[in-house]
Amino acid sequence: MYHAIGHAPAASIRAFSVSPEMFADQMSLLAERGFTPVSTTCLAAAWRDGSPLPHRPVLITFDDGYEGVRQHALPVLHQHGFTTTVFVTTGWLRGPYEIDGAALDTMLDWDQVHELVAEGAEIGGHSHTHPQLDQLPDDLLRYEVEHCRELVAEQLGFLPVSFAYPYGYSNRRVRRAVRAAGYAQSLAVGNALADPRQGPYALRRITVRRGTSTAEFARLVEGRAVARTFAVDRALTKGYALLRGSRRFVRKAARARV
Repeated sequence: MYHAIGHAPAASIRAFSVSPEMFADQMSLLAERGFTPVSTTCLAAAWRDGSPLPHRPVLITFDDGYEGVRQHALPVLHQHGFTTTVFVTTGWLRGPYEIDGAALDTMLDWDQVHELVAEGAEIGGHSHTHPQLDQLPDDLLRYEVEHCRELVAEQLGFLPVSFAYPYGYSNRRVRRAVRAAGYAQSLAVGNALADPRQGPYALRRITVRRGTSTAEFARLVEGRAVARTFAVDRALTKGYALLRGSRRFVRKAARARV
């Protein structure tokens, strides 16, 4: 799971960005070790019907829709013949649906999204305003996942079938809403390797950060030391999940008293 690719990203996303040089090195490593990138749709479909996947399949994804994906990542992906899935936050992309001041850095515009599609990238949904979906009431939750899908279809001419949860947060109610909106599969974070037993609406990914060294990246894609590398992240995620659940319960109770 990548976010921004750039030399000088905004301070708010720097830790979750990767330099163009490091990204190029990581993609070269995948190529040298014989990995074959697939789209989210391809992976989920293969696990659903049991059809074979290519040798050493790997999923390369980008969340949010930062311009550096087109500027820096796409040429590298094209060089290796790699496919990818880009999950766009429709209210952050530059263009007719842009929410002023919402985006954290320079985003793709819709012409650039078209260029990604022309190069074979899959475009997925990532909500409209990038909220914590598990904290929203049902009507706003439906709006976020459905409106995002409708806007992608309006601009690109097809409905996206893959979704990624903003911040990786989801629960059973969120997953039901994503499925009801028409998405066939969705990705969380989890910082673990994806596995068919996770189900098509809770597939896990590994976060690639600016501080991820080439040696660490190699260990992660080979499935070694994943749990140890992200032990702190997982503990914080579990604790924060309990806190978010408590917050939503309190807000729901407050609304019921009004």
